[in-house]
Amino acid sequence: MTRGLLRLCRREALKPKPGNGSGENLEILSRRPVMGVRGLQGFVGSTCPHICTVVNFKELAEHHRSKHPGCTPTIVVDAMCCLRYWYTPESWICGGQWREYFSALRDFVKSFTAVGIRLIFFFDGMVEQDKRDEWVKRRLKNNREISRIFHYIKSHKEQPGRNMFFIPSGLAIFTRFALKSLGQETLCSLQEADYEVASYGLQNNCLGILGEDTDYLIYDTCPYFSISELCLDSLDTVMLCREKLCESLDISLADLPLLACLLGNDIIPEGMFESFRYKCLSSYTSVKENFDKKGNIILAVADHISKVLRLHQGEKKLEEMLPLGPNKALFYKGVASYLLPGQKSPWFFQKPKGLITLDKEVGSMSSDPESKQEVPMCTDPESKQGVPMCTDPESKQGVPLCIDPDSKQGIPMCTDPESKQGVPMCTDPESKQGVPKWTNPESKQGVPVCTDPESKQGVPVSTDPDSKQAVPMCIDPGSKEGFLLCTHPESKQGVPVCTHPEFKQGDPVCTHPESMQGDPVCTHPESKQGVPMYAYSEYRQGVPMRTYSESKQGVPMCTHTEFKQKSPLRADSEFKLETPICTNPGIKQEDLVNMEPEIKQQVTMVSDPEILKIARAHHVQAESYLVYNIMSSGEIECSNTLEDALDQALPSQAFVYRPVRQRVYSLLLGGGEDGASTCPTVKEWFVYSGNPLRHPDLVRPLQMNIPGGTPNLKLLWLNQDAGIQARRLDALLGCFDLSSSREELQAVENPFKALCCLLTYLFVQVDTLCLEDLHAFIAQALCLQGKPTVQLVDLQLDYIDARAVQLGSLLVRGLTTLVLVNSACGFPWRMSDFMPWNVFDGKLFHQKYLQSEKGCTVEALVEQNEIDSMSLTIGEDTPLPADCNDWRHDALWL
Repeated sequence: MTRGLLRLCRREALKPKPGNGSGENLEILSRRPVMGVRGLQGFVGSTCPHICTVVNFKELAEHHRSKHPGCTPTIVVDAMCCLRYWYTPESWICGGQWREYFSALRDFVKSFTAVGIRLIFFFDGMVEQDKRDEWVKRRLKNNREISRIFHYIKSHKEQPGRNMFFIPSGLAIFTRFALKSLGQETLCSLQEADYEVASYGLQNNCLGILGEDTDYLIYDTCPYFSISELCLDSLDTVMLCREKLCESLDISLADLPLLACLLGNDIIPEGMFESFRYKCLSSYTSVKENFDKKGNIILAVADHISKVLRLHQGEKKLEEMLPLGPNKALFYKGVASYLLPGQKSPWFFQKPKGLITLDKEVGSMSSDPESKQEVPMCTDPESKQGVPMCTDPESKQGVPLCIDPDSKQGIPMCTDPESKQGVPMCTDPESKQGVPKWTNPESKQGVPVCTDPESKQGVPVSTDPDSKQAVPMCIDPGSKEGFLLCTHPESKQGVPVCTHPEFKQGDPVCTHPESMQGDPVCTHPESKQGVPMYAYSEYRQGVPMRTYSESKQGVPMCTHTEFKQKSPLRADSEFKLETPICTNPGIKQEDLVNMEPEIKQQVTMVSDPEILKIARAHHVQAESYLVYNIMSSGEIECSNTLEDALDQALPSQAFVYRPVRQRVYSLLLGGGEDGASTCPTVKEWFVYSGNPLRHPDLVRPLQMNIPGGTPNLKLLWLNQDAGIQARRLDALLGCFDLSSSREELQAVENPFKALCCLLTYLFVQVDTLCLEDLHAFIAQALCLQGKPTVQLVDLQLDYIDARAVQLGSLLVRGLTTLVLVNSACGFPWRMSDFMPWNVFDGKLFHQKYLQSEKGCTVEALVEQNEIDSMSLTIGEDTPLPADCNDWRHDALWL
């Protein structure tokens, strides 16, 4: 097996090298500093230590169970904050000690599950545009740190101390899959992860949030616990109490978002209000001499909020009280970013209500600017403002008027008995009496309103052309159109009715909670309940739909002819057939539609909603990597990698794997066949030497070379016919441009198949790699299989080589690229086959690299691992081409 693996790598490396793409690679967070509000972490530790309370998770869980019987204590974990805490292996410079790291994660999970605590892990799924500048700032800072790391390695030939610790490449990506393999619920965010963490914690009555981000002190959500203070043996940690923080600062919980933005956070640059903060400090009369400068600034800004700004809260806009200038919109967005669903800020100026009650006294006359006539006025007892009046011709009494903004004319008003607010009226042509009126926002026309006896609320009315009677209506919030209502015989509630275009008959309708559009309803023969229907345009027939309670989305259903059970369907446009969902075997079918609601409507790179929904589901469930980002926004990022900026012999991983990504773009955005020519460009924010990150690289897709043509995504993702798995593998190899190596790769055993594919690509793409490098990569993978974790922990290195450090990171980035490609192609390979704890160990690779550089024998490299030494050597009698001057040419004749 190994002989064939090496022969394949060497043979492929002989092929003419394509022009290297000018690009980069994927995503990872390497070094994450304290996140959130500037200076707040230090302030809490030095100035307000009393807001920190030592707590025990086991005791908290027991209290939670007694207070909420039947509810499992749940902790929401901000995984990105915890990576540094979880990575406990001593060695971090060589590419990662993945077996040790996996064991550390397993111990972490066991400690909580042993006391009955459920964990929910959230990972960052994308970088929001408002935080791009902050992301760039941190990446450039990391570049400087990496430069110092390589300078230290070259000077001392050893790993720097923990004070220079840099998270191994790919840690965030592979942690998702490690946690899932440990049976943990792992989610990937659709926006900033801390917002989704705070929202989940609040809405699900969670025990608390575990992380290291001072933003969690600002969100009005469940308790916040520090991961850095966690003692795993005792489950003791520190709880940071936002109520005590407010008490110390003499502000309310609702003031915290305003304070955070004035101090600076990930949205508001720290320098934006620097002069304002110093003005607050200069007028602050309670400066504490024993506090540091930042601590006093926070106290001064909080004092200004409580003693100055609060005097005008609700009366003046923030821009009238603060020097917002051109940053007004950004500042408002920053404050709003802390408001969880259902929450409001008292600092957002509320415009006066347009509707006024009837209980008024006539106090003056006013000139109507349009008619130039005197108009009677009455005083609104609530607002104390004057309101125009007219005389009711029937009762001869004064009736308040409101001004129609379009016609500029006065409209009589009546008082809503429930809200006590004024409501416009129109005259009923039959009774000649005033009737409350609702204005259609589209047509700007008034529609009469009747009062629902159950809800006591007004309901728009339409006249039935046949019976000439008033019929209640409901308004579609999406189309703004009115639909007639019929009364459900069981619930006695109104049900919308739509008219079937073919039969001109009314069908009951239910409203889809996400799209706000009406879906026709049919009656289930067993339950007698209404079931939403899906209309197929080809057949003009309705098909029942299943609505998932989590996602609120409907999926067409078919009835299995044998079991009489309904199953969700996906439309296969290539075969014009409805086929059951085909997905990664590890994913439940329900997961495809069990998705969080969209935060906002956005223009996506892919127009097919079905394919986009599946990509989104895999993204949310942390089953894929970058696929949804490419298809939705066409923008991806990759953080720093341990690369020596001064050594130009090895290209950056960003450039090495760019051609692979370009082919993935063609697959995801091209729609199959000759899609690359019509694909849009993708924005890549990839960190590499010399890239100032002022703007993204615009990368064009690259045409794929796949036998039989490029398959479309519906074929790869939805079709489960025999032979489709082979098409998926063809697509994967096509992304690496290794279609011609299919048979040889198929002969390689797992888990080496994926590694062989990656190494073959690497040695074709990078001409500065040598035979000794290949020997080291192969030998460490083979030896890893028989080594227990404890033996890897005890492994000692003679010294650290800077080039080997970069090679280790290059290979791990390749493994993350495999995750991307495998996800995009419909999972032809098991993800476990290229998880690093199965195929790579940083220290072991470093050892093999140093041994190979010294010229160690094959037996020494593979540790007598039952491997034919000829698989790692080139025979002296091997016939060579006349022009051979490279080991790649030698390898051709093996």
